Amino acid sequence: MFEKILIANRGEIAVRILRACKDLGIQTVSVYSTADKNAMHVKMADESVCIGPPQSKESYLNIPSIIAACEVSGAEAVHPGYGFLSENASFVEKLRAHNIHFIGPKADHIKTMGDKILAKKTAEKFGLPVIPGSNGEVKDYEDAKSIAKSIGYPIIIKASAGGGGRGMVVVYNEKELEDSIKKAKTEADKSFDNDTVYIEKYLKNPKHIEIQIIGDNSGNMIHLGERDCSMQRRNQKLLEETPSKIIDQKTRDYIGNLTVEALKKIKYSGAGTVEYLYENNEFYFMEMNTRLQVEHPVTEEITKFDLVKEQIKVAYNSKLSKDQNEINFNGHSIECRVNAEDPVSFMPSPGKIINFHAPGGPGVRVDSGCYSGITIPPYYDSMIAKLIIYGEDRNTCIARLERALGEFVVEGIKTTIPFYQEILKEEKFLNGDYDIHWVENYMENKK
Repeated sequence: MFEKILIANRGEIAVRILRACKDLGIQTVSVYSTADKNAMHVKMADESVCIGPPQSKESYLNIPSIIAACEVSGAEAVHPGYGFLSENASFVEKLRAHNIHFIGPKADHIKTMGDKILAKKTAEKFGLPVIPGSNGEVKDYEDAKSIAKSIGYPIIIKASAGGGGRGMVVVYNEKELEDSIKKAKTEADKSFDNDTVYIEKYLKNPKHIEIQIIGDNSGNMIHLGERDCSMQRRNQKLLEETPSKIIDQKTRDYIGNLTVEALKKIKYSGAGTVEYLYENNEFYFMEMNTRLQVEHPVTEEITKFDLVKEQIKVAYNSKLSKDQNEINFNGHSIECRVNAEDPVSFMPSPGKIINFHAPGGPGVRVDSGCYSGITIPPYYDSMIAKLIIYGEDRNTCIARLERALGEFVVEGIKTTIPFYQEILKEEKFLNGDYDIHWVENYMENKK
């Protein structure tokens, strides 16, 4: 097993990985920007290395600084967490050139699945259902007009290198099309330094269902069921749960096995998540994330399968610890992303946390890098904690979630806790009758 791992991330995910490493008896190295010098992941690690100033591009995205930190500390491997460099194929290749292991998939798989156009073509080639749309890049307005006419409005324009909802524009008629193409390409270029866009049919009321998989270097692969990630705002997930209220065991086996068989064909190894839109009992491939997901804990709760430990073991060339028939799904789990944001406007609310008290009791887990007195910097993602609840069934899970939200204390900044307390009272949520547009419609109706 690896003797020392560097965690190339910050916040709650860095803490999560540190804990997994400690459980495995592995020494840890944290990296941090000057804005994070007092962060929990810095305090918890066996060693820590400052890699630059607050701005991400000069610290957490600074590949030479991270490689230098590996060499100075003697770290044999890097766990990237999610975000930052977790899906950067060039980073993987540069680590390899310095004889440093990457805890994640191969660079070629990141390249294939990271490009949304190439990923869609690959998915279709290996038997996954895809949404009707352009067969590759949309060059200009005339090209877009022809495609839109063939598949019918509404359509959605997406950035090929996109993620996090950026570079996406919904178009309802031809009058909007020309300006929308320009808008999407401009945003894509600004966000990803790549203005390539493509077009898909826009589904009106889909669920967002994703399948968690993990494979090893010996050709073994399993799925760990689905997560329902439909509770989102502007394509940013807010709450995730598993199992989905609308997916039965037969459907779970079908889409899980289909996903596994497709990824086996490209000899994928490591953890990954294939995301689908689900409408009228049909799945449509959307994208694949070649990394650990923010919402991985809900899967861990109902399967009792530690995804982070398994990632590390697979990267060390171990075989998967379980076969598909050893994966059991028990109970229900829900995760709320607690963000440092105004619960009404969702505007960021950085600043000093004067008092932080995490809830507890049966079925309650909090993944966070926060404590009383820490300052939340304005430079990074606003998520400060994940509240993960387990219950024997969905009703028990929701009751525990309501209790835990009431116990959660974060003073000094605004958080999204009141938003979750509000939606727990909504009949649509209680019935599981919500889609990816529900939050925006709910907020619009409140005005």
